[in-house]
Amino acid sequence: MPIAPTGGGGRPPRRGRVRDLALAAASAALTVPLVTIPSDAARTAAPRTGFEVSAGARWTGQAEETAFLAGLGRLGDRVSVRRIGTTAQGRPLRLVRIGSRDPDALTVLLVCGQHGDEPAGREACLTTARDLACATDARTRAFLARTEVLVVPTANPDGLAAGTRGNADGVDINRDHLALRTAEARAVAAVLRDHEPDVIEDLHEYAATAPYYDKDLFVLWPRNPNTDDRLHDEARDLAEQRVRPAALDAGFSSGVYGVWTDPATGHPVKQSAGDGQERILRNIAGLKHAVGLLVESRTDALTAAERVDPARVNHRRLTSQLIALQALLRYADERHGSIAAATAASRAAGSADRGPVHLGGADNEAPEPGETLDDPPCGYRLTRKQLARVGDELALHGVTSRPDGDGAYVPLRQPARKLIPLLLDVRAAYHLTNGQPDTAC
Repeated sequence: MPIAPTGGGGRPPRRGRVRDLALAAASAALTVPLVTIPSDAARTAAPRTGFEVSAGARWTGQAEETAFLAGLGRLGDRVSVRRIGTTAQGRPLRLVRIGSRDPDALTVLLVCGQHGDEPAGREACLTTARDLACATDARTRAFLARTEVLVVPTANPDGLAAGTRGNADGVDINRDHLALRTAEARAVAAVLRDHEPDVIEDLHEYAATAPYYDKDLFVLWPRNPNTDDRLHDEARDLAEQRVRPAALDAGFSSGVYGVWTDPATGHPVKQSAGDGQERILRNIAGLKHAVGLLVESRTDALTAAERVDPARVNHRRLTSQLIALQALLRYADERHGSIAAATAASRAAGSADRGPVHLGGADNEAPEPGETLDDPPCGYRLTRKQLARVGDELALHGVTSRPDGDGAYVPLRQPARKLIPLLLDVRAAYHLTNGQPDTAC
């Protein structure tokens, strides 16, 4: 996918033309290649998705995805595909890696299809991986020379097979990024630990509630109040100043996820989602020192033409996701240095062991009384039984500990400092176990 110049403005098109422009954008994006593949041999080597083969009449099947990813793996040294886990029903969880192998490269992670009944983001991830792997234009090749792009194309294959939000056990994976009880969330956690991504996009879809909550594309950043200020500002800038203007310039309406607005005034009337709870990937991204972005495309048919032709709906859903992805890649390309500085500063701040830790609240909602550790403990002690129960999860979170009697001691002076109380303090809403606070620093 070429990294196109950043679009200007952000002004919405005239009200009567929004839908026509959106449909035109969908048609253009899906009929004109996003990259130029110059030779017949290259065209033959580049795999196509089931969505592309069917002209949008259906989503890519899992067998088609397997063949597609195998084709990506044959494209050369720039791309690799490996298995990172197995679901309860035996389906593979895969990671696609494209671009730089330099340990100092900026790392961008796309997590796609956490909810099995939200397929458009997955399609965007598959085609984006292919387009990046096949790109021949100078700017994209330069981008990939200093950037590692990781893609989890189907984070919930069992849910995809069943057409359900949850996995085979009915668990919402996007509420399991703290406890890590599911194979799917554990696989994602291992990627976060091993690759330390600087930017994470989580791709979703939603059903609109007109007229208050019905934008073509919603976005949101990490709201957890423990997110480093520089990371929070980078993430909000990505969402508000990059992705939303790109959607508006393409003829799509856009808003902030979870915020209902009065259609007459444009003013917010309530917030129904998008809080700061730490078990959501968007917030875990901030807690693990990444610039996080949530994207939600609208699923319902919007016109008479869409109601009689589901392919039109599918095209619109996919195209809005692709526009968001293009904006994210442009952002990563243009702000490479500032992103790297922000993520490094966030990790270093944890090791410095200073400042409060919040057990509740969000960036737009102050923690309740008693939800802030103004003087956090030096660490937490775990018994042998507790360590046996949660030791694997701590390791997946990248939390380090040391032996302590017949148990373990988890110091706060480490990059995961603001995550540790959320895991081990009895006052935290989703804690894994009741660690014994050590205040004798």
